[in-house]
Amino acid sequence: MTSQFKLENIVPWGRSFAEYQAMFGLTAEDLSGTILDCGGGPSSFNAEMTQRNHQVISCDPIYQFSASEIESRIQATYPVILQGLRDRADRFVWQDIKTPEQLGEVRLAAMQQFLADFPTGKQQSRYQVAQLPQLPFKDAQFSLALCSHLLFTYSEQLSLDFHRDAILEMLRLAPEVRVFPLVENFSGETSPYLQPLMQQLSARGYQVKIEQVDYEFQREGNQMLRICAV
Repeated sequence: MTSQFKLENIVPWGRSFAEYQAMFGLTAEDLSGTILDCGGGPSSFNAEMTQRNHQVISCDPIYQFSASEIESRIQATYPVILQGLRDRADRFVWQDIKTPEQLGEVRLAAMQQFLADFPTGKQQSRYQVAQLPQLPFKDAQFSLALCSHLLFTYSEQLSLDFHRDAILEMLRLAPEVRVFPLVENFSGETSPYLQPLMQQLSARGYQVKIEQVDYEFQREGNQMLRICAV
């Protein structure tokens, strides 16, 4: 599947450790376990977790490319993303971050931290080339699986079946899964897959709930889905 993945089709956009903490409500206990970051992309979460002596593996098909290739793609798409933010500024909450330009600086800093860590991290198998809904890890290998800005975000591109299979795969690997946000990319509308998925997962015996988190950049995008094995 990753062999068909083309770098020119992706828009890399990295987030920081502090953002992950806020998006997923991560506690000291959460961070003391072994975390799987699905679709981690060029975020600095893995680099910053490793600096803190925490255990994390990030997986993403983008990791098949070199740091210089990923950096080139970041430079090519950065102005396009920035213009998109300017054009849709009313759909975002400009509180901690005041302008699209400031957001760009924050994102670039996170991505530069990722790029500096990536060669070593890949050698240490902290970054692995893998793509939902099938991942190459052992059953119950992790204590917590996270998925940021992939599921629900890209509801137009990814089917309901994909969402279900991806979450079930993460639940194979960890007793708890957290997904953020629950709104679609740019529109701010709650994904139409949210309620059907919650019903399907509940029917399979999982504990499923929506939780508000201390993070909102997309308007109304301040909730995560928490799924736990009972």
